[in-house]
Amino acid sequence: MNASHGSATDTAASPASADNVLAANGRSFHWARHLLGRVHAERATRLYRLCRYIDDLADEGHSTALAKHALAGAAASIREGCSNDPILQDGLALLDECGIDAAIFLDLIAGVQSDLEQVRVHDLDSLLRYSYQVAGTVGLMMCKVLDTDSRAAFPHAIDLGIAMQLTNICRDIAADAAVDRRYLPASMVGDVSPELLLCPSGEFAHQVKACVAGLLDCAEKYYQSGELGLSYLPVRARGGILVAARVYREIGVQLKARDYVYWSERVVVSPWRKAAVTSRALTAPACDRFFWHNPACHDHRLHVALSNFPASSYASLFAIGDGRSSITSSDNL
Repeated sequence: MNASHGSATDTAASPASADNVLAANGRSFHWARHLLGRVHAERATRLYRLCRYIDDLADEGHSTALAKHALAGAAASIREGCSNDPILQDGLALLDECGIDAAIFLDLIAGVQSDLEQVRVHDLDSLLRYSYQVAGTVGLMMCKVLDTDSRAAFPHAIDLGIAMQLTNICRDIAADAAVDRRYLPASMVGDVSPELLLCPSGEFAHQVKACVAGLLDCAEKYYQSGELGLSYLPVRARGGILVAARVYREIGVQLKARDYVYWSERVVVSPWRKAAVTSRALTAPACDRFFWHNPACHDHRLHVALSNFPASSYASLFAIGDGRSSITSSDNL
């Protein structure tokens, strides 16, 4: 390795590089990271960079075949525990440092890989499974990044990730449709072409808006469950995660205020709104029981759709061991 290559590698995997990635692509999380302690903030930022890198392998490839090859290579590196790629090297070091099971990250890669196939979501359960793969897994990994080993915390962490992903999907319906992806379940809008979601009109627009409203209502249940798990985190980390969740939730609040018309312009939470949400999030917990006391149980109905994922099952089985929920119930949400 020559000197210039070594310098480039060090730069690509540096904390400053990770912070730049977060600032450019994850503004809500970048805002909230300042509420974490130095070690936790740095780890969380490195985790974001790793996850974003996997996402970029899928979205920025010159062809679907090359993107599939790149993701398969990344998955192989995670399984083998070694890589020549500086970002994956740092990611593997982070997984080892925090004791994160590689199976969780492989679930995330599998979710990203599914975006390279034709995306036509069939029903809500399918959407929840996808949301677990690409975001619930991040919640699980964040637990370990924040030094949280309480087994009962894991299902709530999954739920917060799912809630954020459902919000993200509702915001980016038009952008996803532009690249021929339809995450809105056929069971809610029909098995329609993504093109029809770019700017729906007439009766179909009402149907699509009802679907968005339903998905955001579903997200609320997962946000509520996610927040119930904050008490398992270190005290300082609770505020940071709560702010990140509330700022992201604000996207859905604004969509609702627009009567769910996502196609006119992309919702962005302005700095002054972030400041207001942050202020409310940091002052309310003094009176909120969830911030200080562990929940009695996790709502098993939230994980019925996730029973086929080993890492998710593992998390929920942990909760069973603590007298909490099972994911094998057939109850409906």
